[in-house]
Parts: sequence; structure tokens; C-alpha cells
Amino acid sequence: MEKRYDHKQCEPQAQQKWESEKTYKTQNSPGELYSIDTPPPTVSGNLHIGHIFSYTQTDIIARYKRMSGYSVFYPFGFDDNGLPTEKYVEKKLKIRAHDLSRSELIKLCLQETETVEETFKQLWQRMGLSVDWDACYSTISESVRKISQESFIDLYKKGHIYRKFEPALYCTTCRTSVAQAELDDIQEPSFFNDIVFKDEQGNNLLVGTTRPELLSSCVALLFNPNDTRYKHLKGQQAIVPVFENKVQILEDEHVEIEKGTGLVMCCTFGDKTDIAWYKKFNLPYKQSIGFDGKWTQDTGILAGLRVKAARETILEELKNQNLLVEQKPITHAVNVHERCKKPIEFVVLSQWFLNILDHKEKFLELGDNINWSPSFMKARYRDWVENLGWDWCLSRQRFYGIPFPVWHCKDCDEVLLADEKDLPIDPQETTYPGTTCNKCNSSNIVADTDVMDTWNTSSLTPYICSQLYNNDDNPLQNSKNFLPMSMRPQAHDIIRTWAFYTIIKSWFHNKTLPWTDIVISGHVLSNDKEKLSKSKGNSALSPENLLERYPADVIRYWTASGNLGHDVAFSENQLKIGQKLVTKLWNAFRFVQEHVQAYDAKHEPQQLGVINEWIMHESAHTFAEYKKYFDNNEFGLALSTVEKFFWQNFCDNYLELVKDQLFNPDNYPTQTVKATQHTLYHVGLQILQLYAPYLPHVTETLYINLYSDKTSLHQTRFADVQTAARFDTSAQLMHMIINVVSQVRKLKTEQQLSLKTELATLTVYVDNTNIADAFTQEANLIKGATKAHEFIIKQESSTTSVLQKLDDMLHAHISLQAK
Repeated sequence: MEKRYDHKQCEPQAQQKWESEKTYKTQNSPGELYSIDTPPPTVSGNLHIGHIFSYTQTDIIARYKRMSGYSVFYPFGFDDNGLPTEKYVEKKLKIRAHDLSRSELIKLCLQETETVEETFKQLWQRMGLSVDWDACYSTISESVRKISQESFIDLYKKGHIYRKFEPALYCTTCRTSVAQAELDDIQEPSFFNDIVFKDEQGNNLLVGTTRPELLSSCVALLFNPNDTRYKHLKGQQAIVPVFENKVQILEDEHVEIEKGTGLVMCCTFGDKTDIAWYKKFNLPYKQSIGFDGKWTQDTGILAGLRVKAARETILEELKNQNLLVEQKPITHAVNVHERCKKPIEFVVLSQWFLNILDHKEKFLELGDNINWSPSFMKARYRDWVENLGWDWCLSRQRFYGIPFPVWHCKDCDEVLLADEKDLPIDPQETTYPGTTCNKCNSSNIVADTDVMDTWNTSSLTPYICSQLYNNDDNPLQNSKNFLPMSMRPQAHDIIRTWAFYTIIKSWFHNKTLPWTDIVISGHVLSNDKEKLSKSKGNSALSPENLLERYPADVIRYWTASGNLGHDVAFSENQLKIGQKLVTKLWNAFRFVQEHVQAYDAKHEPQQLGVINEWIMHESAHTFAEYKKYFDNNEFGLALSTVEKFFWQNFCDNYLELVKDQLFNPDNYPTQTVKATQHTLYHVGLQILQLYAPYLPHVTETLYINLYSDKTSLHQTRFADVQTAARFDTSAQLMHMIINVVSQVRKLKTEQQLSLKTELATLTVYVDNTNIADAFTQEANLIKGATKAHEFIIKQESSTTSVLQKLDDMLHAHISLQAK
């Protein structure tokens, strides 16, 4: 072994070995299937340290499961179905998506993203992810488009999907409808404006609103039926200021009497309450906001303006007409699109919806049947489901994406589905094969022009994985033996989208859970406490730069320090601790290399001896704790258990105690030396196994140097290496021996002496004959560890003076040296 661990040489060698030998291919791991529904990263820009953090945590669990005897199916996907990929390709190639056909754009995006995917793959390989790279997918590949369109047809036929001309959440910046799960809330300053309406008799009616620019869409005024101030207005009409049109005055119990003036306007649409009243009272629809975010031509002085300008203009006009009574500054929550952070509007569109509101209780029950790590994350899921207010809008008014496999009859509104044998299909590029409507026989047929919400495809990853695993073209029908998968790892911010939608789809399609366990990682925070994000550009610590400065295993060590579900700040100090660990591992195994290689399995020792029984006992106890933590996905606590054993028990105590035996074997019986070689061999391998999920490269390199260059450490099994050794008596005795050795070390240190300083005599006082006998049997061990020429055991009724007598002996030895 080289004196120092050279990660720049050893890491690529280990990775090449794994690649050439297909170490992580599922078929190379016989055992019960353990399948992982890995998050496909978005193919745009670069990966940041936050990706490294969460994906490495998944890999740590995958490696543990593989070494626990499972046949681990660990596929990997790339999410290139969405706006980020479209914008990335447009920018790179200097093209406009709409200048191409959809199929041409998809083909071009797949070609361009291949390079990015290869870059991503190389980074993941450098980090040591034990992925089966033969099991990869793209979320807009032909096979995945087929699955996505089959899913739509299946759910439509089962009655879960409907189409309706319906008010929808709409982003005028991204020019598409969005789902409730794609919204964020931000706090914005605004004004509560008291505006004068008139009743039919010309009396003033004071109405408070934060959105005066929607006056052009006002279709009613409402008051609470218990509000005596306005009971006389029931059934009358009011005149809208500036626009002078008349609207109904209605009563509804949802109006808050104490809020504002108690008289509110309903506009189409300012919020969800407006939509509820619009439906309840069958109010007219008046559209003010166009799909481009500008006020329509029907809005008079506001035509062509955007929100801010429209608000300023209408307020100025109200002031000019003395119709603005008061303005009160407020701060309120505003719904924004999570992607562009611009406010959401409500417009009426013909959209596809998946009915989820009728099944909320079922979805809560399903969530309770999944194991959540950490358990408190289930509360986020429950909170989301309980507060759902909209069915899932599947339609997006974008160009790039997976189209709905549907045509429409313009004469009778019949929905005409594609034949499943023709999938994947783009109706805009394919004539309806039936030529005429199968309901009214009309030939006036048009293609559906919307594309599916990207989550509509991402929610099918268990079926995509099933297709990869079973090599089956019909995963929706043939996944009974594959679903539920074993684990879904993901971040907490997409519980409401990816986790929730996947649960929906698996239940609607096959009445099953998508996975048994869901493991929720936290985010890595930037200096301003925001999560690291490619779009925000707040990740100064690129993985590539870190990998130039540190071994991959050191970065992996840092990821294991993060607790599931909790956000963490990046810690360079943790990297330095990891670096010390890698160095210590290398030095410790380099120290014992020749003794491990001297182990002869054909001549097993009859007796191990106290010290070897003790370290075997401690190793077995460590593995029991390690397994307990890992089986609850608490890999950080499992690592702490190994750390304590390796640094304290193995390095600080065991190696120090047997060092004399290794350097001066002639002073010890042959069987004692053989027993130590046996123990070093087995405990060393146990240590390498325990660290392997965290530090795959250095442990593999050490395994090749000390154990075998024909196999991989990562194909070994805990059951074959981690023995259930239990030696309670030896463990108790060794704790006393270690205490004596520790006291001698402490006294030498206090006297500013080297630990190698020799003692003329070491006298230990004990109060128990059994202990005295045991110490006598281990005299050579104690003498070797303390550098004592003579070891004397004296039995006394009390041991309170032991420390003082040790101190006296040390001083006597110093005096002797002085002479």
C-alpha cells in the first residue's frame, strides 16, 4: 500500500471496476427485490451540491440494502419533459420552439439533452452512486410518452378524468394553466380601497377591495344575511363605478361582517370565493384579463394594460370622480406560480381535470399506510390533502410536452380517443383515424392542442420503473408483482406534487400503493438561508470544484451528517472531519496489512484470548446498533455508531494494545499471535463493510489491497461477515484493563512524557481475587501496552488509592531514569 491514499487515482479505478464488472446490476444481487423510485433530475443547467446531498443519502440506503442481502433495483431517470428543458434547448440552439413541429422539437430536445445527461451521469459516477446504469429512462422518451398517454386513456375510461369549461389557475407570464400544487404564497404590501358604488336610488354603497382593477369584471355585490345594515338591499341592483353597468345585490353567509365594510364585490375572477359565488348564483362571466396578462379590449380605459398599470389607472380615475373614499395599507398573502414567482390569475378555459376532491378521505388513508421517514413528514401530506380546494388540472397551454391522445368533434363535443396500439401519438400531426365522429358522424373533427402537466408523467415513475425491470410494454396492466416499490426518496418541497400525485395514480390504476416507504430529504441552504437552486443561481459550491479539492467519499461523509427531513447549511468543517476519517482508515489498514495477509484460514485458533474476544464482542454490538438505526433509515446515527467503534475501540485501544504483539511476536505464544491475526482479519473486514455504504471508494481500495482483488466489497453480505459474537466476561475484563492503560497514559501525559516512555514497575491494586487472576493472565498484554518492565498485582480491600499509587510508581521511575 502507498503511504498516502491518492483519491484521484483510486476513485477512478474503483469506478472502472464497478462499471466493467456490473457490480450494481440487479441480477448480480440475488435475494428479495428492493426497488427504488429514484427522482429524475431536471435536464437543464448544472447540478448543485443540494442534488449531491439528497441523491447520496439515497445511495447510502441502497448500498446498505444490497449488503443486507436484497436484490436492489436502482434505476435512474432524467426529467427532460418540461419548460426548463424547452428553454434550455431554445437558448442553446437559438431557436423558437413554435417554429418546429412538436415531434421535431421533442426529437431535438432528446438529442441535445443526451450531452447533459451524460455529464450528469459522469458526476453521479464520480460520487459513487451504485445505480444500475442499464436501467435509465427519459420522461419524454417514446416509451414514456406511451405510458403517459395510456394512463390518460385508462383513467378517462374509468371516469376519473373529465373535461370542462371551467375557471382555472392561470399564469399569464408562462402562458399556461397550473395546478394548485404549483402555487407558492408570498407576502406583498397593498392597499384596502374603499370604493363608492351606487344603489338604484343613487345612494352610496361603500365596498372594500384590494383589486380595484377588476371593477370591469364585477358581476355582483354580496352581504351577509345577518348583517342588518344591508338587508334592505336584497334583490336590488347596484351601479359599478366608472363602468356604470348594473349588477345584482345578493346575500351569502360566507361574507365576513367584520371585514371591510361588510359589502363585497364578486368579480370574475379575483379569488376562489369569486368562483364559488359565480357557480352558486349562476353569475355571468366577464373576462378582464387576457391570456397575455393584458386587460381586454372590453375594459375601456384599462384595455391593453397589465395589472400594476391597470390598478394605478383605475385608482386615479376613482379619485378624479370622488369615488375613492379611503386607502388602508395592508400586507397580504398572494398566490404566485412557483416557477416564475409571478401572481396567478383565474381565467375560464376548456381543461382536462382529474377528480381528486371526491377521494380525499381515501388519499388520507393511503398516506397512513406508507412508512414515512422521518415520520413527522406525513403531517405535511395530510395537511395538503385536507386543504385541497381544486381537482387536479392536467392541461397545460404549452407547446413542448406530451400531447393528449384525443380529438374533438366540433359539432357534438364528443371526445375521440386514440387507439392504444397507435400510441404514442400527437393528434396535431396525425389525422383522426376514424375520419368521422362515432357519435354524430360529423367530419368536423379537431385535435386537442394542450399538453399534459409534467407531473402527470412524473407521477407514473413506478410504472416506468416496472417497464424497465420487467421489459414489459404494458406496465399499467402488468405491475402487480412489482408494485408497491420499496422506497421513494425525495425532497420535502414536492410532497404535495410528486408524492401525492404518484399515490393518486397508483391507486386509480391498480388499487395499490406506489411504494411501502417514502424517505424525505432536506435541502442544502445557501448563505441567505434559501434552498440551493439551479434557477436562482445561488449555489457557489459546484460539485465539480469540490471534487477537485476533496475525495468523493469525504463529500459523501458530509451528506450522512444531515438528518432526514431537515434543511442543512453546507459545512466545510464536516468535510475536514471526513478527510481525517479517510486518512485514518488508510493509515490503520496500512498498519495492519501484513498481519491481515498473514492470516491463515486453514489454521483457526482454538482460543482467541480476552482482548480479541472483547473487540469481536464490541464489533458485534456495533453492528446490532448499526442495523437497528439503518432499518429505520437513520443512517446518520448508524454512522456515529461505527465512528465510535472504529476510533475509540479499534484504533485507540485495540491496535494500541496489540501493537507490542505485532512488533515483538517472539515475546508471545504463537497461538496468541495467530489469534490476533485472525481477529484483525475479521474485524477489519467488518469495519470496511460498515463504512462501505458511506465511503465506497476507499473501502473498496482497502478491500482489494488486503482481502481480494477478484471480487468487490460491495457484493459481500453482512450476514457472511458480521458475526453475532458475545463475550461478556472478556468485555468486562477488558474495560478494566483499558481503564488501567488509560490511567497510565493520562499520567504520562500530565508529566509531559512520551507514551513510549518505559516504566520500571507498574503496580495495580485490586479488591477481587478473580480480577487479580485475570490480570495475571493478561500480564504480557498490560506490560506491552504500558511499556512496563514489571507488572505487579496487589490485592487490597479498597481500590481508592490506585490512582495515587500509579502516580507514585511513575514518579519513582522518573527518579530512576534521572540516576
